[in-house]
Amino acid sequence: MANKDYYKTLGVSKKASEAEIKKAYRRLAKKYHPDVSKENNAEAKFKEANEAYDVLGDTEKRSEYDLYGEHWDQPRQSQSGWGQQQASSGGFGGFGGGGFDPSMFDSMFGGGRPPPRKPKNQNANLAVDLEDVFSGTSKSIRLPSGGNVQVKIPAGIEEGKKIRLSGKGSNGGDLLLKIQINPHKRFKLSGKDISIEIPITPWEAALGMSLTVPTLGGSVKLKIPENTQSGKKMRLKGRGLPGSPAGNQYIIIQVHTPPANSENEVKSYENMKNTFSTWNPRENFDS
Repeated sequence: MANKDYYKTLGVSKKASEAEIKKAYRRLAKKYHPDVSKENNAEAKFKEANEAYDVLGDTEKRSEYDLYGEHWDQPRQSQSGWGQQQASSGGFGGFGGGGFDPSMFDSMFGGGRPPPRKPKNQNANLAVDLEDVFSGTSKSIRLPSGGNVQVKIPAGIEEGKKIRLSGKGSNGGDLLLKIQINPHKRFKLSGKDISIEIPITPWEAALGMSLTVPTLGGSVKLKIPENTQSGKKMRLKGRGLPGSPAGNQYIIIQVHTPPANSENEVKSYENMKNTFSTWNPRENFDS
């Protein structure tokens, strides 16, 4: 994005706060995301917004950009090297014939050497199990630069959140680990809420019953009321991922019908048909 104004790209002023910059970026990212946008130049606009936010969303990068403009990320010749070249070619003659002292130039003009730039952050994904996220744990990972390090996984961390490892990137910068939660064989996760489908029989649904259901924190007793329909959702408050507030666990009831493979089983269904002959679950359907 050389020769482009990052502030203009995001549509904010140079005095914009961090919150204003972040809000502007989110608006553009939502508008131009290639997966949802119908704009012809969506991908290019999305990349421009990302690049602009990468600079303006970082305090140190923004400071350098404000100071050096479009050349903020290009290597600059040190003032001392430039001064020595001038001295050897006869420049700065008014400072005397004993050669040029860079420290004297620094004292007169306030230095001028830009501070060393911090290496860019690196990103990586960290896959964890749902049980580890619920209880919190520590995992050993292999660093890009070699060697292993223990990473603490906070209890209740949500998918997509990042863990920063200062100075652990292969370039000496920070390593940002993006949390990815592995699919679970039993539970489904949405934010801090989890859900699970529980199968029951038609007579359990009709008569009501108590059953034991699994949660990440251990099994609990749940009362199924009479005349429960398939698809009914029941909530276990605070049984999702921990936090302030904690998430919930949802029990989704699924009524399963047994097969009629024997003569007696067929007769049982015929008796049920006759018993409930006046009941029609489709009576409100349009004809």
